[in-house]
Amino acid sequence: MNDNVFNKARNFIYKNARPLDMALWRYHFENGSRSDVIDILSFYQNTDGGFGHAIEPDFWNPQSNPIATWKAISVLKEIGIEANDKIVKNILKYLDSGRDFENGMWYNTVKSNNDYPHAVWWECQSGQGAPSVNPTISLSGFALKYADKKSALYKKAVDIVTDLAREFIFAPVCDMHITPLYLELYEYCADIDGFDLFDLVAYKKALYSAVKSTVCTDTDKWLKEYVCKPSTFYSSSKLVFDILDWKLCKTEGEQLLKVQLDDGSYNISWIWHNNYTEYYIAANWWKSAVLRTNMLYLKDLKMI
Repeated sequence: MNDNVFNKARNFIYKNARPLDMALWRYHFENGSRSDVIDILSFYQNTDGGFGHAIEPDFWNPQSNPIATWKAISVLKEIGIEANDKIVKNILKYLDSGRDFENGMWYNTVKSNNDYPHAVWWECQSGQGAPSVNPTISLSGFALKYADKKSALYKKAVDIVTDLAREFIFAPVCDMHITPLYLELYEYCADIDGFDLFDLVAYKKALYSAVKSTVCTDTDKWLKEYVCKPSTFYSSSKLVFDILDWKLCKTEGEQLLKVQLDDGSYNISWIWHNNYTEYYIAANWWKSAVLRTNMLYLKDLKMI
């Protein structure tokens, strides 16, 4: 075990992490409780069941929106989603409301993003929002898995998932932001007993091929540029170790051991491309999230 790498990471977390990232760190590495994570996560949830309040550090909109809600679900996935949790039921209420939904998709950006510090890619360019497969792919899978089968939301999710999956089988998407969502959708569907909405075997085959094609083949760029690497998929699913060559995954692990900064963190490879000074706060928040992912990734590779 590389104690020095882990201890440096832990030192950074305790000095810099938001309460939510601290609770997640403790949950994964220090026998912290699931209830502590849920309690802190609930502060990001609005009365309509959606999430906001900069839970996604690159935009600080406090109002409910689909991307922030997807981010909250990602946190729940880390600690295990339990269908009877109040926080889950309230998310379903938000998704069922029809808010931030148009033309069969949830919005990627919402108009109120523009009123708060945000990265340029979260700028809402027109109207009330921008319907997009991101995060619709994942949100529809979540609804399919956890919504009441008699609800309008479930029926909506059935239509969305069926269409998106069949399109993907015919024309797989190789994109570092979108393909991980299709991986999340696969896990939701594979976890449903007697699933028969589409050919899951064909979908899995197309998905695994897309994941392999999306990872940047130039390993020298992985930790220097904003490119897709094995751990890009790790946050969505640990299936990455089944999909990609183990040696390839371990190559990134070896790089992570070498490029850790003196303060225990890792460089953030993106900027907001605007004049919001809040970026520097967000970048520091991101460092704790990245650290958690990197340490879990290294732990699963048995490198720490």
